[in-house]
Amino acid sequence: MDEQLTAFLDFLRQEYKYSTNTTAAYKNDLSQFMSFLQEGRFDVETWDDVTDEVVDEYVDYMKLQSYASSSVARKVAAVKSFFNYLFAHNLITENPTTNIDSPKVKKRLPKTLSSEDIDKLLQAPRQKKSPKHLRDTALLTMLYSTGMRVTEVVSLSLDDVDLKNNLLICQGKDEMARELPLDKETKDAIVEYLENGRQYLVKNKDENALFLNHRGQQLTRQGLWLIIKAYAKKAKLSGDVTPHTLRHSFAAHKLESGSDLQEVQRLLGHANISTTQIYTQVTAEEDEQEKETSTDAA
Repeated sequence: MDEQLTAFLDFLRQEYKYSTNTTAAYKNDLSQFMSFLQEGRFDVETWDDVTDEVVDEYVDYMKLQSYASSSVARKVAAVKSFFNYLFAHNLITENPTTNIDSPKVKKRLPKTLSSEDIDKLLQAPRQKKSPKHLRDTALLTMLYSTGMRVTEVVSLSLDDVDLKNNLLICQGKDEMARELPLDKETKDAIVEYLENGRQYLVKNKDENALFLNHRGQQLTRQGLWLIIKAYAKKAKLSGDVTPHTLRHSFAAHKLESGSDLQEVQRLLGHANISTTQIYTQVTAEEDEQEKETSTDAA
């Protein structure tokens, strides 16, 4: 059974060009399903032994766990994708997930920060001028001003920064690079970091990553998350603030300021404009809340 799972993960990487993070998520979800099968309650020795009743029980089991409905839906979707692959490649005689419905997920609007809270967050690392603080100032400013994803930011190299033309070359999903404009504030923050910060962090002169950790190595996704969390706490922002919160805020604020939906789609690197359209709902909801607040005040 492990052999078929490995083949499926290779298939996702080679045929669909899924990223390492996406493939790892599939592996984790399917490994959890395998653990469920191996608890001893089912007589399952091959994938062909898995029936629709077994999958139904797994779905019910997942609903009883302390997962968000979106997480349950994702895990079930991973199982369905796997069995679709097995059936399409004649590795099983029947597909036990054909009539399995994925759990309904309540569509939640992306969480965004107000312009005031963004200012508080971006000012938090500017209180000091150490190499670390210069890095964090450039990092946070870039995250908000470009709307880049976490992986995209930590993957930036020195070669991706074109200061002469005020551009960033972002290596996005599915190896689709896009050019992102650098505004003056972001450019100034990057220049100061490069001139007065990075040179004190780098340990290996051949290191080409733009953002480095205290060991002089490329900053990791987890490291970036911890940085955001620390400055959000320092700025006394309520709720959970993540790198993706800045991406959501970038998109919503762009649309609020009159940017074209297609342009925001391009900047975010969305393959489908319907993904970008959700931010129009965010701005509409905020407008409605402002109207209610004004009415209450009157």
